[in-house]
Amino acid sequence: MVSISLCMIVKNEEQVLARCLDSVRGLMDEIIIVDTGSTDRTKDIAKLYTKRIYDFTWVYDFAAARNFAFSKATCDYIYSADADEVLEEKDREKFLQLKQ
Repeated sequence: MVSISLCMIVKNEEQVLARCLDSVRGLMDEIIIVDTGSTDRTKDIAKLYTKRIYDFTWVYDFAAARNFAFSKATCDYIYSADADEVLEEKDREKFLQLKQ
């Protein structure tokens, strides 16, 4: 089975982050969260799912933040998601089939 790193770039996503991470629970082999300056509880919520939380100073370059997140990944593949994305159950099943 292949391994998959979830890489996310977040800032002030406390309202949606848990829902997103719950929807991919059990599918990802590691979760990498890159925070670009949250002032809410985003990092506290992320800590419930992973220890791999990194700060990145926003330099007005999404690619730089994404590349930083990807540089932390150690798995075979990378899945990138926005904090407001959710995998529905039918998609979770398909994702697991692809992973196997």
